[in-house]
Amino acid sequence: MSRLVMKFGGTSMTFLERIRPAAELVASEVRAGKSVAVVVSAMAGITNQMVAWADQIGPAAHGLPSSDDEYDVVVTAGEQITTGLMAMMLRSMGVNARSWLSWQLPIRTDAAHGKARIADIEAAALAASMDSGVVAVIPGFQGMTPDRRLTALGRGGSDTSAVAVAAALGCPCDIYTDVPGVYTTDPRIEPKASMLDRVSYEEMLELASMGAKVLQTRSVELAMAYGTPLRVLSSALIPGTQDGQGTLICNEDLIMEKRIVSGVALAGDEARVTLMGMPAGAQAQARVFAALAEANLNIDMIVQARPGDGERGALTFTLPRRDATRAVALMEAHRDAIGFDAVRSDEGVAKVSVVGVGMRSHAGVAGTVFSALAEAGIEARAISTSEVKISVLIDAARGEDAVRALHAAFGLDKV
Repeated sequence: MSRLVMKFGGTSMTFLERIRPAAELVASEVRAGKSVAVVVSAMAGITNQMVAWADQIGPAAHGLPSSDDEYDVVVTAGEQITTGLMAMMLRSMGVNARSWLSWQLPIRTDAAHGKARIADIEAAALAASMDSGVVAVIPGFQGMTPDRRLTALGRGGSDTSAVAVAAALGCPCDIYTDVPGVYTTDPRIEPKASMLDRVSYEEMLELASMGAKVLQTRSVELAMAYGTPLRVLSSALIPGTQDGQGTLICNEDLIMEKRIVSGVALAGDEARVTLMGMPAGAQAQARVFAALAEANLNIDMIVQARPGDGERGALTFTLPRRDATRAVALMEAHRDAIGFDAVRSDEGVAKVSVVGVGMRSHAGVAGTVFSALAEAGIEARAISTSEVKISVLIDAARGEDAVRALHAAFGLDKV
């Protein structure tokens, strides 16, 4: 029997009447002869409530980062509830099922509470149970430390849980969401967005990290590292009709005709921090980014402005808006050690990105990007590139205009 991991998000678990259709999709794969593991998220909104409760009395109430072992115990409770409910629903439908909590599997992580990373999964017992015909139901978003303390994997961590289980089992992973697949851009911004049949791991990783909300970035990294076939499809499908549906995330060589640009993503939650009067030399820069790394602040774009030899310039970097206040406070605390004059923060920015593996072999992509933005009257404040991506920092108020302009410029409404 072939194995399959199926993951259902919070919207599929919100009410008992939503859990039944998800369970019916699982039952249809069992009837098709597959050994199935199901990874579930908490009911939509439950994790937010858990976080709010924990923040009232936990570390956040004292101005500290919300990341300790008891905090993780609270915020991961929702997944345990839906794990039991899904197993019970499957049993009520005549499907043999049982729950596997993180310590029963086990899913081993590091001790970075609140954003732990999976180190290893002992899947032998799980595989044997599945192959005997028992559907495994597993809570997403969580694991345990070597000393058996519960850990949370960070927001969106259920996607990562599902891919990690699939990698450990050596099988594909289907992610069921409230959209039919991966689109060329957010259809709520551009109604002409088209659904893609296939996207490479590298493209999906860039789209996810640049603002696309379909998959969590770490889940795509993990799928790419282990070559795990990953599919995004709708939880509203009629059971038994899953074949050929959704978007397959796969190796680039499985995509016959590579598009120059596959998608446009918008990250509207960006902030820009600028250090004015930076001293010349690499030592000051090294101190800036060492301090940010030690505080686990992830930096994206970096722009260095140097007026002339020996003169003091400016260093600008971007990061998620939620981290801007902490980054500014950190820089102020290190001002004397680094030697800059002042720090400024701008939260009125957004990042728009075009992504496509075809950019490697096609010239003129940058020209099309900046021509489209210029025609729309949108100014580029900073730029970053990779082999398969061009990202531009712009005024947040023009974010959606930029998406529509770039989507049209690359003909993505005709995919």
